[in-house]
Amino acid sequence: MLDCEPVIAVGLIEGAGQIDFELQGVYSLGGRVVRAGCYRSFFDRGCIVLSDAQGRELERSARLQYVPAAASENFFTLHNAVIGRDFHWERLQSQRFRGEIAFDTFGTSGITVVNRIGLEAYLEAVICSEMSPESDPEFLKAHCVISRSWLLAQLELKRAARMPAAPADAAFTDAAAHKNFDVCNDDHCQRYHGMSRVNGAAQQALAETRGKVLVFDGKICDTRFSKCCGGISERFSACWQDVDFDYLSPVADCAHGSAGFKPPASSEAEARKFILASPPAFCNVTDRTLLARVLPDFDCETQQFFRWSVSLAQDELQGLLKQKAGIDCGAIMSLMPLARGDSGRIYKLKIIGTKAEKVIAKELAIRRALSPTHLYSSAFIVETSGAKDGIPASFTLHGAGWGHGVGLCQIGAAAMAAQGYRYDAILAHYFRGAALHAIY
Repeated sequence: MLDCEPVIAVGLIEGAGQIDFELQGVYSLGGRVVRAGCYRSFFDRGCIVLSDAQGRELERSARLQYVPAAASENFFTLHNAVIGRDFHWERLQSQRFRGEIAFDTFGTSGITVVNRIGLEAYLEAVICSEMSPESDPEFLKAHCVISRSWLLAQLELKRAARMPAAPADAAFTDAAAHKNFDVCNDDHCQRYHGMSRVNGAAQQALAETRGKVLVFDGKICDTRFSKCCGGISERFSACWQDVDFDYLSPVADCAHGSAGFKPPASSEAEARKFILASPPAFCNVTDRTLLARVLPDFDCETQQFFRWSVSLAQDELQGLLKQKAGIDCGAIMSLMPLARGDSGRIYKLKIIGTKAEKVIAKELAIRRALSPTHLYSSAFIVETSGAKDGIPASFTLHGAGWGHGVGLCQIGAAAMAAQGYRYDAILAHYFRGAALHAIY
């Protein structure tokens, strides 16, 4: 149990040379009042310089902390903030925040922006950034619980240092990667893109689940989630540290759950059969109207979620492996799966080339190595074409799902809510054996 709602530190921007922002309402800065208006900060010789809209210097310091006079009424707008870093939907966005905002150098050559805000206000923005606030209320409530649980579990792990750090190329959705704040504001942790999309439905979902988390064996659950599991959720160790949790057991994403469950990874033949099929699953959604209602607009630009295909020419594949993974195997002869998780996601992939053979471990490292951004997932089979002297001219990856697939499947959960499932039933489907518990 917690005595009260915690305040958390969210990293919004790191290493910026210049930041344009706007204050709506009155803020204090080092004991003096800063009025509403447009401002600019830039890095100069170890300091952060604050200037007004006319370019006049107002302040120069290694740290600038803006404290709102009225926390519920004042807003701080950051312009040209990056979202979807390194993914295919990366773009710039203006974002509006509540709470305290600090600009700090942390001894580096750039500006880091950190937002200090109460956990519930933070979650209000998270559930409207991860998915659409127009989603079914039961889905929004389920997301409130998992986003709260994941964050508190991460903070506890950081405090207790109970879990060893994940490999550098697999440390994704692990808040332990951040030293100067609790969590970041983007897909590395969970999306926190400001208050602009918050509506009454999101606020109601938050109020009805205030302080509630999922608990297993007396501990808050590390409630991971991804966009689309592809039909079966994945186990933790396929993606991060070599440990597993009972409440993150693989689940068939259908009404019968794990009844008759048979992982497609039992053989390459079974994986191929599963990935090339379109099995019934909550996340097998073809209704674009439903997807438009539950997904943020930039996610809706993606046309393939449940099943997808990507083709890579020989020279393109060689270039990606060199650029993204530092691998030079010569001409690529084969991409050979060595180990798959229960969802069909590959977590050990052998690259066989004319000069060398290399193994890439963990699903995120594989997704990074085979795409200019990230593959949708590592659940794929490979078809080659145009082979000459054993060297294919191109490789086509046929895949399943979007994301790591561990824990809750966001599209699947949204579809469950649209079919009438309550939020506690949705949580029970994805996190087997976990119990809802109010901790404040």
